[in-house]
Amino acid sequence: MKIAVISGASGLVGKEILHQLFKSEDYDYVLSIGRRKLAIKQQKLVQIEGDMSKIASWDWQNKIASQSLGGEYHTLIESLNEKTADVHAFSSLGTTIKQAGSKEKFFAIDHDLVIGFGKWAKALGASKFLYVSASGADAKSSIFYSQTKGKTEEDLKAIGFDYVGLFRPSLLLGNRNEFRLGEQVASIVMKPLVWLKLFKNIRPIYDYQVAKAMVRTSLAQKLNSVEIISSGEMQDLSK
Repeated sequence: MKIAVISGASGLVGKEILHQLFKSEDYDYVLSIGRRKLAIKQQKLVQIEGDMSKIASWDWQNKIASQSLGGEYHTLIESLNEKTADVHAFSSLGTTIKQAGSKEKFFAIDHDLVIGFGKWAKALGASKFLYVSASGADAKSSIFYSQTKGKTEEDLKAIGFDYVGLFRPSLLLGNRNEFRLGEQVASIVMKPLVWLKLFKNIRPIYDYQVAKAMVRTSLAQKLNSVEIISSGEMQDLSK
């Protein structure tokens, strides 16, 4: 049994990752982990909600079993408990400093919640972790956003997954739930690079391209490695 576990499924890239996972014939179940359930019904989808800052103490078995009145998730729970499932974790969890309200709250989401989810996924039996980072991620950067993404990457490497994929997209294009003026202006200025197919690593990339690249990478035979996937490489993988 192959199981995908995802956090950040309500976001721009997360929604597209879900779509790709649902389309894939390789994954039997998709577990969406978050503070609230998504307004989505799909045969593969199982949702677990709760305070993600306390994910280490979640009784996930009961959370799943309570949704399985007819026992349809018995095999899923059993395979996770017995570590017989092939589990791949995906994280597109993230926010902005403006949305979070402060640097401290931003770090708590973009670093702490991601690492907490990573450790939980590893304990669940995940062998691969695929993370939506950002172009310019660097733990030593003087830019707080890039520094946070870089620290998150470094701490994910230390958890001990067989494979860690660090996806570093450039400016993301797609239908966001909220309006971001800076990104709107930048996308207008940069979009001609997409049309002209120039400067693959710096031109904007669509949300579905990132998602396609992540799911294709997760299904490839990649073990005992850490891989940084650039924006240009994602565009190639999504063709």
